[in-house]
Order: sequence, then C-alpha cells, then structure tokens
Amino acid sequence: MTTGSFTFTVFTPTYNRQGTLHRVYESLLAQTFNDFEWLVVDDGSSDGTGELINRWGEEAPFPIRYFWQENRGKHAAINKGVQEARGALFLIADSDDTFVAEALRIFHEAWLDIDPDTREGFTGVAALCMDQNGKGIGDPFPSDPLDVDAIEMRLRYKVKGEKWGFHRREVMKAFPFPEQGDRFVPEDLVWNRIARCYKTRFINRYLRTYHKDSGTSLTGGGALARASACMVYEENLNYDLRLWPTAPLQFFKIALLYSRYGFHAGRDLFEQWRRLNRHGARLLWSVAFIPGYLISRWDARRGRLPPGDGYLEKIKNKE
Repeated sequence: MTTGSFTFTVFTPTYNRQGTLHRVYESLLAQTFNDFEWLVVDDGSSDGTGELINRWGEEAPFPIRYFWQENRGKHAAINKGVQEARGALFLIADSDDTFVAEALRIFHEAWLDIDPDTREGFTGVAALCMDQNGKGIGDPFPSDPLDVDAIEMRLRYKVKGEKWGFHRREVMKAFPFPEQGDRFVPEDLVWNRIARCYKTRFINRYLRTYHKDSGTSLTGGGALARASACMVYEENLNYDLRLWPTAPLQFFKIALLYSRYGFHAGRDLFEQWRRLNRHGARLLWSVAFIPGYLISRWDARRGRLPPGDGYLEKIKNKE
C-alpha cells in the first residue's frame, strides 16, 4: 500500500451544488470502511456551499477539508484535490453522486487482492454504475476481475458506459490535467494517458448511482475545449494503434472525430496531418477527413457543437 495519512481520499469537485451535496455526505456517513477523508474543492460557488460543508465538518465522524477557488473548471479542481489529498487512493465522487455503503470496503479488498508483486503496475480499481432506478448503466466486464488498461477495456473488449473507480494518488500526481485557460478539459485525456502506463482491475460490482437529473455544470466550453477534445482522438491515433486489429471500425470513428473536432477547433488540413506522427494514423485520417469535414459543416449549419460522443456532451449535461 502506498503511504498516506488515510487509505482513501474521497474527493468532490463542486460548483453551486448545495442542493445535491447531501447525497455524497450521506453516502460517506453510511460507509462500512472508515479509513478515509472527504476533500471538497469548491470551484467558485455562490450558493452557500462553504457554509454547508463547514457545518457538516463540525458533526461528521470523519475528517472533512474544504477549499474554495475562483471558477477554473473541474480539471483545475481535480489538480487542486490531488495536491491536497492525504489518502493513498484517490476516489472522485461527483457532487450529485450516491454510492453503496460497502463501496470503500469493496474497493479496498479488490485492491489488496491484486498480487503485491504486480500491484505497482496498477493505477487502481473500477466498478460498475447504475442509475437512480437501480438499472445498470453500460456493459458489465467480460470477466471478474479483468486486469487490463482502460483503453484496451474499451477497444479490445468493447465495454461501454459509465464506470467508477479510484487511482493511486501518486499516479494522479504524475498525470495532472493541463490547465490551458479554458474551463473544460475532457477527463479521458488524462485517463488515457494513465492507461498507457498502468493497468486497472475492473470488477463487476454496482457501487455508484449516477443521477441523471439536471444541475449546474462545473465544466464549460470554447475553442480550447474543442481543441482538448480533438487532442483525445489525436493521442488515440498516435499511441493506441496497437489495438487497430481488434477495433478497426472504432479507429475509423476516432479518425473521423479527430477531423471533425479539428475543423471545429480551427485546424486546417495541414495542421491536422502534421499533428499525426504515425503512418497508420495519417492513413486512417486520409480516409476519414472528408466525412469529418462534411459533418463539421453540418454541425455549423445547425449552430451546435458536436453531440453524442461523450466529451463535449458533458458541457451541456453534468460534470
């Protein structure tokens, strides 16, 4: 086990979510594993969130630490949380989540079940999610446990849908979110970078409830947001083509989305080509850039950002 004052830091980034934060607090009160702290980074709320957290801090049976910052986006809040965390394992609980009473205990047991001789090669453990009606979100894993990196889990094993898990704090410190001045950076940009270096243990346990009700998002959008989303696909093409034989259609879609987002971010054809550093990546792009361009023009004609692929959709949804 990595050293730390606590086993877990349960981290919550929040922005004007005073009405839903009780879900996280009540879930933590119910935990059967108690070696954790709750760390909250408030990304500029003006709804009395600080007063609420401080009141809970006076009565909670576990330590609560609260930090306020000017509104900079969820990615900046995560970076702050990682720097302030005192737990060896870093678990993000969004400000409107709930999770089962055994969640931390199950995560801890699954982590300790990994062979100590190979554990340094793992970043953490991830589990399944359900909606507020108890229905599973996304696909279960094909085996339990499944020890692979997160990119391979999606592309080789075709597992889709929302998942929830923790990372080692020291891994998170090594892979900070880029802070480019925009208030939205796709989380998959960092999760993919971690996956290229570390495996995750995936377990078929439904531990988190993902609430689909609306609320104030901690994310934002803009030209840099579109460029960041484009970077996710750029790195997929540059670094993940080892999985091409198992997922050729997915890689064509990645190339198409790279081009689509590239045009939205103001990258011309030469710039898109220049940023790809592998022959296979450029070959895929050469097949995909025409439909990518046509779809980007259709997006512009409708006056909306590209929907539905999971990155910029979060701007309109929830963090």
